[in-house]
Amino acid sequence: MTTESLENAPKGQSPQGTETAAPPSRLRSSISSFVDAHGGSATAVLQPLGRAGVRVTLVGADGILGDRVAPDLRTAHAVVDSLDSVTVGEWDRDLSSVVTPRKGHFAQMAGWVARQTRFPKARNGL
Repeated sequence: MTTESLENAPKGQSPQGTETAAPPSRLRSSISSFVDAHGGSATAVLQPLGRAGVRVTLVGADGILGDRVAPDLRTAHAVVDSLDSVTVGEWDRDLSSVVTPRKGHFAQMAGWVARQTRFPKARNGL
């Protein structure tokens, strides 16, 4: 889905013309808190995950990353549309260049692997 199709859609409706779902208050307040803490505005990139839902990746005005998961694309659009300080974008050069992951973000994303001190010997090594 492109940004152009989102901009052409009337407020309160998805680009396909169907009525949007009411945004869950918990998800909306979580995204609103992130935006307030990171510069007052953010760009959201909506990334479908299949049955798990839609990842709403947020890039704050200060470049810090955040993400939340919405149950479906309709709900993700409803949440983003309900917040004036959040715009929908795509991973392009301009957005990628301002991203500054916070300290410890890589370790958090790596999970248990980041805390390892010993690793098994490679099976395909000589």
